[in-house]
Amino acid sequence: MGLPTIPGYRLPDGQLPEPRVTWKADAQRAVLLIHDMQRYFIEAFDHEDPRSQIRVTLKNIRALRDAADDAGVPVVYTAQPPNQKPADRALLTDFWGTGLTNDGREEITQELAPRTGDLVLTKWRYSAFAKTELQEWMRQAGRDQLLITGVYAHIGCLTTALDAFMRDIQPFFIADAQADFSLEEHQMAINYGYGRCASVVNSATVLKQMQAALVATR
Repeated sequence: MGLPTIPGYRLPDGQLPEPRVTWKADAQRAVLLIHDMQRYFIEAFDHEDPRSQIRVTLKNIRALRDAADDAGVPVVYTAQPPNQKPADRALLTDFWGTGLTNDGREEITQELAPRTGDLVLTKWRYSAFAKTELQEWMRQAGRDQLLITGVYAHIGCLTTALDAFMRDIQPFFIADAQADFSLEEHQMAINYGYGRCASVVNSATVLKQMQAALVATR
């Protein structure tokens, strides 16, 4: 019960297989999701190795957020609330304990702190869509692509991708802008997303596609 201590690991360098779908990230259609990057989760990782996946993830999310700002892509955060009531936390308690408290670690890590104009959603379940206004907000904004970054790849990130797919929102599972409990679980999430519900890409590909789409509209 509760979070494990997460040893350092790194996704292998190199290209991912070509996505099964022909979707391209489009600055006019996309929303960047920064999923659960709260200190409570981030501080569970071993940060000592500068090449560890969590360090790579932080760097890549920052690059994607900067590009999103330049391209006018909205940025949405999820953050689990501290001191949840048992009725609100429900079955999550059985797997993960009582969760966050208001000890400061409920804050989104300073390296990625939300800015004025960013949307911060209170996160209640694995999927960013569960019990939130994300789908309706995207619909009103005319957005139907979700660029998924954050932690943990095989839990919230993957569940959000699958949920987006079932809502006819194109999920982009940005593998090198996510981190997980282990390389094996991260790879499992990549494989499942690739085969079932998402365009599995790296951050460089998304940056290039968004820039190309933006240039084409000018």
